[in-house]
Amino acid sequence: MPSRPSWPLSGTLLLAWRNLTHERGRFAATLVGVVFSVALMGIQLGLLIGFARTASGLVDSTHADLWVLPYGTANVDISGQLLLRREIEALSLPDVAQADSLLVQFAFWKTPDGRTESVSIVGFDPASRVGAPPGVDEATLRALQIDDGILVERLFMQKLGVERLGQVVEINGHRARVVGFTEGIRSFTQSPYVFTTHARAARYVNYHTSQTTYLLLRLRPGADLEAVRERLQARMPKTDVVTPRTFAGRTQYYWLVVTGAGFALLLAAGLGLMVGTVIVGQTLYSSTIDRLTEYATLRAMGASSAWLRRIVLSQALLSAALGYSVGIVLVWLAAQLSRYSTVLVSLPLWNAALLALLTLAMCAMGAWMSIRRLARVEPSSVFQ
Repeated sequence: MPSRPSWPLSGTLLLAWRNLTHERGRFAATLVGVVFSVALMGIQLGLLIGFARTASGLVDSTHADLWVLPYGTANVDISGQLLLRREIEALSLPDVAQADSLLVQFAFWKTPDGRTESVSIVGFDPASRVGAPPGVDEATLRALQIDDGILVERLFMQKLGVERLGQVVEINGHRARVVGFTEGIRSFTQSPYVFTTHARAARYVNYHTSQTTYLLLRLRPGADLEAVRERLQARMPKTDVVTPRTFAGRTQYYWLVVTGAGFALLLAAGLGLMVGTVIVGQTLYSSTIDRLTEYATLRAMGASSAWLRRIVLSQALLSAALGYSVGIVLVWLAAQLSRYSTVLVSLPLWNAALLALLTLAMCAMGAWMSIRRLARVEPSSVFQ
């Protein structure tokens, strides 16, 4: 009995490529659709990751082993009040080496042209540097010691009407002077973080000198973190004693899940997946219908149904590879440009890999209708 013809992989890819490029207009439309879908999915997922990092940025950048929060605090930007005497309670434990207060509260900023903007005042102790914005040098921290000194984020200078160092502004009716700038400290609420000393922050937001928002603890080397946390929680039952990771996750959950912001981004990414699937599916199905006679001829020559399916899948994978190659560049460019924006698009390697898998899945799903149609191709139809 004669053996069935052998169909090498190179021949399959070559035939798939020729099928794709036979009608260049259709092929170009397919690539545009895939590129659009990859870019839409990538940017939306990048925004989701960027929003998560931005939401917890203040927590992640603060070097502390434990946070003491007012009971029920859902995120770092909106909180109640703590009494400063909590520091003494925390320091009474031998394993607690240092306790620092951090004040975070919204305030109103008046721009030079008379507009009012919302800002988030962050008060910390420049001497301990716990709670200080990352990347700020000692000279800038020393500048905070002058009367009414504040640090402003460069990305929000235009929004706040800040043009130069030494500029005098108004916060909640109090005088403030810009003595330095922070770099890349975004705020999820779009109310820029304004850093200053704890005492000055309390004055700006009308807190009593005995009040603060958070307590940041540093433990002694070798201390059992969870054991200390449980002891502190038992000693201060009307507070939440949590690790930075827990508080960061709680903040991200609030802003992305509770507010629905994350769902909106995922919905847009899902829309991109659907659009790409429909475009690829329509193109491949049209191409398959146009070549049914040729596929029937191949079946009559001894080609298996599995080999015909590989041709269609190869077309889908080639579309995915080409579309992804262009789309991921667009996403990378968006991520680079976002470094100079108040909204961050993040593209870590795992996100790029996830985007590649989604693109492959999208194009494979698009090939499903064509594969089903090929399953009904009969070799005898070539003679009809």
